[in-house]
Amino acid sequence: MSQDSPGAVALTTKVILEPDDSQRLAALCGPFDQNLKHLEKRLGVLIRNRGNVFQVSGPERRLKAASALLSQLYRDTAERDDIDPDVVHLYLQDAGVDELLAREAETGGAAASGSDAPVIHTGRKTVMPRGANQVGYVRAIRENDVNFGIGPAGTGKTYLAVACAVEALESQRVSRILLVRPAVEAGEKLGFLPGDLAQKIDPYLRPLYDALYEMMGVDRVNKYIERNVIEVAPLAYMRGRTLNNAFIILDESQNTTIEQMKMFLTRIGFSSTAVITGDITQIDLPKGQKSGLVNVRDVLRDVDGISFTHFSSRDVVRHPLVQKIVEAYAAFSDAEVHGSRRPRDRGRPADGAGPAGRARAGDAGPADDR
Repeated sequence: MSQDSPGAVALTTKVILEPDDSQRLAALCGPFDQNLKHLEKRLGVLIRNRGNVFQVSGPERRLKAASALLSQLYRDTAERDDIDPDVVHLYLQDAGVDELLAREAETGGAAASGSDAPVIHTGRKTVMPRGANQVGYVRAIRENDVNFGIGPAGTGKTYLAVACAVEALESQRVSRILLVRPAVEAGEKLGFLPGDLAQKIDPYLRPLYDALYEMMGVDRVNKYIERNVIEVAPLAYMRGRTLNNAFIILDESQNTTIEQMKMFLTRIGFSSTAVITGDITQIDLPKGQKSGLVNVRDVLRDVDGISFTHFSSRDVVRHPLVQKIVEAYAAFSDAEVHGSRRPRDRGRPADGAGPAGRARAGDAGPADDR
């Protein structure tokens, strides 16, 4: 959207949303019109409405984007009772807006968006992937036996993997779900954890449990765990096993060693699907130990039947600030690797200039682990 100049001429257009349904319109606008306000703030436009007639004012390119987004979000209300802020945020990603505008231009506003996207059906809710990367990720999981989802936090890697696992279990394509995670603390030692094996690793698998509870309900998940239909296991306990007719999710795989990754991948048996998720910018392994996820990208890059989906900050579906945080850390890390100064440091000596400063900058560790 930055292509619009500050002095761009403001135009006004009218968007009529059909059918005129008060409940769907309320879902589109959100409580206290928060969705409309979010669109206004992010796109720099003015939106006013009376019933199903919306008036949008702003620079031409932003006006077209806002009009297209209103139409697409309203179409989504036909299948959902409300529009969450994360849905609005995702549609507002620049790449998503550009793709949406292109589709609107090609189809003349027809409901092409999302019509051919995969939909994941679980017992309690329907999950719709958003954006090209999420759509491609779900399709890859359905078409390949081994799938990698690599990218920053908040991009839906784990959530979509769990949704696909639940769908596969409920449609009887697999007979069980395995949730696996390396028991590596995030930079701090947690010490001895009481309880049995499941209780010890529960804290590490909480994001997976939360997604399961949302899609299946707490009682049903707990019943399946008791019957070993859903099994939780630390990565170290996978050696020697062969996993047939199962949907296996290895979460936080950036914290596997090269040997652990190889061991896990060779556990996969017939009629099984494996999804391996991780963020190579958040590796908690001891210094000097290379991540198995970093290594496997090069080892298995050209192997048929294995898919790699790479997410970026544009795919983040959490609070809008999460995307900016991810981008800021990436930019800072890149500046350190290349020894460049941050913009705010221009015009004055960099901190720690000289041999000592250069030594500290070079002490960041292997570049390919970031």
